[in-house]
Amino acid sequence: MSLCSKALALFLAGLLGLGGWLAFRQPDLRLALASVETGDTAPEPPQPPARKPTGPLGSAPDWTTLDAYQETITRGDFEHLLTDIFTTGDGWRNYITLADHEATIAADGPNGGLQFHLRFAPAGTSPTVPRHWRTARELPPAPPERPLEGLRIAIDPGHIGGAWAKMEERWFAIGSAPPVCEGDLTLAVARLLKPQLESLGATVTLVRNNTEPLTTLRPETLLAEAAATAPAGADLHKTAERLFYRTAEIRARADLVNHTLKPDLVLCLHFNAEAWGNALSPSLADHSHCHLLLNGGYVDEEIALADQRYEMLRKLLQRTHAEEAAIGADVAASFYSATGLPPYTYNPLAKNARMVDGNPYLWARNLLANRLYDCPVIFMEPYVMNSRHDYARIQAGDYEGTREIDGKQEPSILREYAGAVAEGLKRHYSKIRQGPPLIPEH
Repeated sequence: MSLCSKALALFLAGLLGLGGWLAFRQPDLRLALASVETGDTAPEPPQPPARKPTGPLGSAPDWTTLDAYQETITRGDFEHLLTDIFTTGDGWRNYITLADHEATIAADGPNGGLQFHLRFAPAGTSPTVPRHWRTARELPPAPPERPLEGLRIAIDPGHIGGAWAKMEERWFAIGSAPPVCEGDLTLAVARLLKPQLESLGATVTLVRNNTEPLTTLRPETLLAEAAATAPAGADLHKTAERLFYRTAEIRARADLVNHTLKPDLVLCLHFNAEAWGNALSPSLADHSHCHLLLNGGYVDEEIALADQRYEMLRKLLQRTHAEEAAIGADVAASFYSATGLPPYTYNPLAKNARMVDGNPYLWARNLLANRLYDCPVIFMEPYVMNSRHDYARIQAGDYEGTREIDGKQEPSILREYAGAVAEGLKRHYSKIRQGPPLIPEH
């Protein structure tokens, strides 16, 4: 081959190599080159955006906000909360390195990159923790008749209900009987609970007071995000619907709670259920149970996401856990006294939950609501909506006193639920905030 032929071959090879490199590095340029080669200038269908290293609808965290917690926690307390409450595996070690005086936290991916350094407080100290909410012990004494005096509570009735209940898959119906909608049930309980807590002195706000979503997003506006997050072959419309009611709605509620309401405590009301199959011909269970959820139990895959790792550390550094565990224990005891329901037990092989303090009614799990709300959160899951007995009680609706249901005198399940929560909070705050009795007004 002549020198000119070799040069031409090398030039063409280089050009092809450059084209391949550009095609890999520059998708837009790749499309432009393809259209020149084929003579077809019609645009290709839009591609889904690249997957972000955050959870659905999440955004890159501002790690500098954690500077407020510098030197507010000892290494011992930090390590205990991290390993015994907030994580279920060892994956955190890929992102958090502990030294005597600080924790080095990966701000993006593992193994290098951006880092945040959290300085520990000296051992044996208990520095003040910056936060807007107050523990029971930080509140002044209260009269026995009003143990919740001055306490700010937000009640979050779980789900949306109403016209959205079928989309949420929290709806089922048997024959011509009224359908069971969890979002409607939780709102009914919230409206009964609010005046009970107010009579005990609390300032109470409902996060929602109707069956409409707080978020302005809708499934049709979330199709691009669905395409970026759904596994191959998934139904994008169904994925967009779940992003709407499971993610966008909870994030909108968190914005309201954190930036406007700023409560001392959030009560997330839910009803549990077993798998019921066809919502128009549901399976009914023979048992019921109860448990309460606190924030914690992050699995390795969740910690690998930058926003969830950041949100976990915010909850850990705010010290929400101790308050949640103390309040939750009293509310769980109240539920047992009122209902006699046995505890629900998580499958230990699932590794997505931790039992708290050996109490079978208290479990630490990483849910969006109890992770995003900047205060202690008690997330309640009593009853089983599609158990035979609880279903009969739900069908009976709200009423005063008791009625015979399945041969047993039962109060309204809605009032029993509200009363158990109110009594549990009364027990907890009464034993901590002992104060003088109220002076009657004249």
